[in-house]
Amino acid sequence: MSRLTTLLQRHYDAGLLTIALLGLGIGTVLYFTSGAGPADLAWTWGTAPVLAGLLWQIVRSLQRGDVGLDIVAALSMSAALAFGEPLAGNVVALMYSGGQLLETFAAGRARQEMTALLGRVAHSAMRYTDSTLEEVPIADIMPGDRLLIRHGEVLPVDGHVAGSKAELDMSALTGESIPVQLAPGAEALSGSTLMGAPFDLLVSRPAAESTYAGIVRLVEAAQDSKAPMTRLADRYAIWFLVLTVAMAGAAWGLTMDPLRALAVLVVATPCPLILAVPVAIISGMSRTARIGVLVKHGGMLEALAKVETAVLDKTGTLTGGHPEVTDIRTIAGVTADQVLRTAASLDQASSHVVAAALVQAASAAGLRLATPGDVVETAGEGLIGQVDSRPTLVGGHGFVTDQLTQGSFADLATGLPIDAMTVAVAVDGRPYGLIVLQDRVRADAGQSLAALRAAGVNRIVLASGDRGDIAEAIGVELGVDAAFGDLRPEDKLALLHREALPEGLVMMVGDGVNDAPALAAADVGVAMGARGAAASSEAAGVVLLVDALAPLAKAITIARRTRRIALESVIVGLGLSFAAMIAAAFGYLPPVQGALLQEVIDVIVILNALRALR
Repeated sequence: MSRLTTLLQRHYDAGLLTIALLGLGIGTVLYFTSGAGPADLAWTWGTAPVLAGLLWQIVRSLQRGDVGLDIVAALSMSAALAFGEPLAGNVVALMYSGGQLLETFAAGRARQEMTALLGRVAHSAMRYTDSTLEEVPIADIMPGDRLLIRHGEVLPVDGHVAGSKAELDMSALTGESIPVQLAPGAEALSGSTLMGAPFDLLVSRPAAESTYAGIVRLVEAAQDSKAPMTRLADRYAIWFLVLTVAMAGAAWGLTMDPLRALAVLVVATPCPLILAVPVAIISGMSRTARIGVLVKHGGMLEALAKVETAVLDKTGTLTGGHPEVTDIRTIAGVTADQVLRTAASLDQASSHVVAAALVQAASAAGLRLATPGDVVETAGEGLIGQVDSRPTLVGGHGFVTDQLTQGSFADLATGLPIDAMTVAVAVDGRPYGLIVLQDRVRADAGQSLAALRAAGVNRIVLASGDRGDIAEAIGVELGVDAAFGDLRPEDKLALLHREALPEGLVMMVGDGVNDAPALAAADVGVAMGARGAAASSEAAGVVLLVDALAPLAKAITIARRTRRIALESVIVGLGLSFAAMIAAAFGYLPPVQGALLQEVIDVIVILNALRALR
């Protein structure tokens, strides 16, 4: 529901509540001053508009195939007017419209953390053009453009910090209120707010593909979703409707007193099953968004509450996903800075994560990069091009070696760490150097896995496309239950099927394109970081907006608590309603008092459902 729709709905509900309240007040005054006749007219006037609006809603719902307990509310108001009990009908109208207004308000309150994201989208930016600045729409911004970000502005697109450092408030993305200092060359994400001095941003993605645009799309989809528990409530509503009508009919038939039937109807209007579940689910989704975990729809929040097994990819999940240069080995007569500068210059033309790591390392070292020319990239293997007018190759060991005209990297490759990755650099067809990178295990990985177990995850499995010995070594270090390496995308799918449980669900956590099939196939797919591969974020049902694993355990805890609160509200609310219906059928609860009691129950369950926000 959009903000405008929510606002209009709130005004509509407030209008009906005002009419019902005026009818009740005026009727009460007339009862004591002019008698029952004028009072009955006022109470009828206070009931009729609410009943008419409710009937229109019921017709629209039936056209969509939805049958709910709003029908009971319509029956009770209609029966009250037909049986000469307009005061009972007015009380039902007052409490029904008040309940609708409270539900709308509660849902709006629960959506605040999610909806706040939607109001931060930038519409224009200052772009450098021919040494001048011009304000352009964000739709015109393309990769490679240079933007000026001013103090207090929201970054409109993703890019890299150029020139000076940048101090950014990333709380809209991560929930962390402490500003972050980014060095030159570091990635800066759209949706962040500049807290410090102005800086230049080198654009890496169009606005439509930016981190923040993706988050906004996910939020909009999440707000329009409907949870399985809510759909289940709709199905239960049919049976409750049948039970209510049957009890009312039996009370009337056995006692020949229509007021017994009316009392049963009003005491069942409306049902906590309809009110409590949506409010609780939306509250839980809002709460997870506040800690940097975006749950795409209510059904995924319910599934998250049932997770017992977690399958985690290694790179970008348990490791940082950002390789760091740890060593540079060179041939005689060549310095480490020369090798790094050459590789980074050519890698400016690539979006690969390793290429980005080399460019950032060169920027941090203060190296002035050359403009590459005639670049041809072989995806996932390497690049060929010109740097300083010299033929240059940068890429994997095998890719570069196959194209050497003389020499080899054998001497440079001896004694490498077991978990190291290497980038070979060749110039003029001969070896030039070898850059060693390592993707280190996250400092908080062990603590995050312990938190997952504390949240109720009983089994943790490491799944990696890296060599088996590397996966097993990291698995032993982190204490996982099992570790598997050399896995292709189809192997990860097979692993998920093997880990499936008769009870409890399996969660897959990953961040790469190769993880997308497994994320889509898992009971719960979790994409690491909104800046991860677009395919993985689209396939996953949960997206971690912060590049860390720790919030996931908190989200599972929130999901379990939300589901428990929703069930508590339903069970308690239905139990109280059913008890009141029995009392009404036996004549212990007159229509007016029954209506008041039922609406008190509804208010209680809504307020209880809002506990999921805390």
